[in-house]
Order: sequence, then structure tokens, then C-alpha cells
Amino acid sequence: MPLYDCMLLLKPHVKKEALMDLVARIGKHVYRRNGVLTDMKSFGNVQLGYGIKKLDGRYYQGQLMQMTMMATPNINKELHYLNEEDRLLRWLLVKHRNTKYGLEFLTEDDGKGELSKFTRSSIYDDEDIDEDDDDDDDEEYDVDQEERKEN
Repeated sequence: MPLYDCMLLLKPHVKKEALMDLVARIGKHVYRRNGVLTDMKSFGNVQLGYGIKKLDGRYYQGQLMQMTMMATPNINKELHYLNEEDRLLRWLLVKHRNTKYGLEFLTEDDGKGELSKFTRSSIYDDEDIDEDDDDDDDEEYDVDQEERKEN
């Protein structure tokens, strides 16, 4: 099953109980379709770049939620009941691409051997460090202070 992010933008005046009710309904819907809710984030109230017009007015801010889930590919069609939800300003479902999980993730090399290509001396090469430059800075500082005292 692929991984999806469901972004929910709710009206700013929606109570926390109503918000949790909506999130629970979506979570139960995903669970009934053998999906898993893996993460939930709330971004709080956000300012919108433009007003979103609804029947009860125009909204310039909203509450932003992100739900990450593993679900069947037809979850987009199944979530269209959210279009009739009056607490929502907008919702968006985004599919994660090139995400490896499960047995695919365990069998991947994941680049663990990438650092072994470098020798220890090339990683910790101290030739570029020039300690003489530090001494010059101190002398410049002393000259600047002497000029200020003279003025």
C-alpha cells in the first residue's frame, strides 16, 4: 500500500472536539479499508495567501492538519465525501513517491557503504588549515585600536 498525506484546512472557528471528530472519521474510514494512520500533525491557525469563499463568508485564515496514512490506491475516490463537509475549507491528498517501506526497505543498501569509499586521510585532511591567518587578524585589531586612541 502506498503512503499518502491528507492535508486538511479547516475553518478557524472550528472547535477542537469537532476537529478530532472529523479526524477520527477519516481514520476509521482508512482503517475499515485495511489502511493504517501513521502520523498526524497540527500546524494550528495559519494565514492564507488569499481568501477562500464559502457560503457563510470569506476566510483568510484556517486550521491546518496533516494526516499521513498507508492506504489503498482508491482512497482518493473514497474521501470525496469530504467535499460536503461544511467545517472544511479545502482538503488535498498527496501520494508519496519513491518511498521504500517494509521488506523493500530492509533489502536496500541505503548507501551505508558510501563513506567507505573515502580514505580516512582524505576525510580528515588538515592541510587546508592555515594558522598564520589568525595571527594577522590580531595584528589588524591592535592597529585599529591604536588609530582610534590617536583620534
